[in-house]
Amino acid sequence: MTQPIVVVGAAVLSAGRLLAARRSAPPELAGRWELPGGKVEPGEAPEHALVRELREELGVTAEPVERVPGEWPLKPGYVLRVWVAHLLDGTPEPLEDHDQLRWLTPDEIWDVDWLGQDVAAVKAVLARWKRS
Repeated sequence: MTQPIVVVGAAVLSAGRLLAARRSAPPELAGRWELPGGKVEPGEAPEHALVRELREELGVTAEPVERVPGEWPLKPGYVLRVWVAHLLDGTPEPLEDHDQLRWLTPDEIWDVDWLGQDVAAVKAVLARWKRS
């Protein structure tokens, strides 16, 4: 059995808010919201992929702090794993695959149209966030 391709997502938390990114591509995902991140390259540690993806997609330097328990299926052969990440440098901008970013308070989390596969991950982030 082949191992799934891991997609890392970042729960970027700052000043009591979570960063959400609206997809601009591919067309079937455009307009829906997700936790920013992307695929882990062969031989790359997930935490390194997260740092790289946030630099490429948002133009920021971030530090993965802890993994959110759980793993969520995406399309066949792919799984999503999420890490809480803190910004170290830069202001997030939608540079690649996104056209808008929003900082959401816990009460605003469901104000955006999350991608279906991100909903369970966002719920896990929210549960962890409310405990801390």
